[in-house]
Amino acid sequence: MAFPLPVWLAVQEELLAQSEADCGAPRCFDTFDDKALFQLFHLNRPCILFITDAVRHRMKDAVSRNSQLSVDEMVMVALNYYAHGVSTAAVLQKAGLSQTDCPTTIVGTISGVIAGMSDVFISFPLTWDARTNVALNIEKFCGIPNVLGVLAPAHFKIRTSPYEKDTFRSFVNALGYTSVVSQIMCDCDGNILSVEKCCVGSTFEQDMWDSSFKGTEIQEDLHGPFWVIGGKGYRLSKHVLTPVFEPANDNEIRFNEAHAKILDVMQTTLDSMKRRFKCLMQLGFAQEGSLNKQSNIIKACSVLHNIAKKFSVSPPPEAAKIEPLYPGKQHSVPVEINHEALKARQELIESKFSIVSSCQDPSGSNITEEDA
Repeated sequence: MAFPLPVWLAVQEELLAQSEADCGAPRCFDTFDDKALFQLFHLNRPCILFITDAVRHRMKDAVSRNSQLSVDEMVMVALNYYAHGVSTAAVLQKAGLSQTDCPTTIVGTISGVIAGMSDVFISFPLTWDARTNVALNIEKFCGIPNVLGVLAPAHFKIRTSPYEKDTFRSFVNALGYTSVVSQIMCDCDGNILSVEKCCVGSTFEQDMWDSSFKGTEIQEDLHGPFWVIGGKGYRLSKHVLTPVFEPANDNEIRFNEAHAKILDVMQTTLDSMKRRFKCLMQLGFAQEGSLNKQSNIIKACSVLHNIAKKFSVSPPPEAAKIEPLYPGKQHSVPVEINHEALKARQELIESKFSIVSSCQDPSGSNITEEDA
């Protein structure tokens, strides 16, 4: 999973102790039945109560006594906004707010708190055993060995003023709409492993990767001799495995099919997030240089996505067609070919995707801890 079992148990134990201390106190969610809870928040009751306890624990005495709402009510308003992109009348009424009240400040506060929980609920595999486990699962899924995760730019629509032409153009992505873009990594089960950056939509994903914390760590071999799967917008490198641009034989075609299979997990993951959290379909008005609000909402929804998966809460059924995974934005200036990476990819293709190797049972990862 996205966070190790010992971490999960430690957090759960601490929150359970806190819940026992609060036992008997009425909660704002109690008046909703299970069906209404899912309709309003796209989460089930145990998951919602866990999230509420986690936020309350993080905020502690941060809410002023003069605050209009309790922490539970603030979480209720925020979760409702994430689920629908607007605040529904039932939740506003329960919180004692009117349709004219703007929950932006409440959502901003809770988004910042939940985004700060990413240090617990979004975790890249840091130990050798964790990396090996993730890599083995990915190899079982698609046949490509020694892969730590899937890397992709995730675009989220925003609104910006068309009268500020330079700013407007900076938000327009390769698909022609205005967006912000974050760098997301996931495993083959759709757990979010890393969320970084919140940039204007015209940003190249390779530039995000080169300047990201996780990209720097991986390129400097801090996570061992593993790959991450990247689409056509990334350059083939020592640790980023891209598809063959023009496959010349059946081996390369089979490799590209396996690459597409694992890359498709990212599209499924983003589909799931946007179905559960409809606020991600439109993140509102944005200005270049001031994207903290959008960044916190994206990261908060990523945290909540991982928690929902831990509680086995399926997202709502698909109601509308979700756009395909971003096709990738490549620099027009030719880049120098990394011949060492090209050779490593070709060796991988020949060893794992030739007719002979495809008839053999997969034997697991080729890498031992001594190679790291």
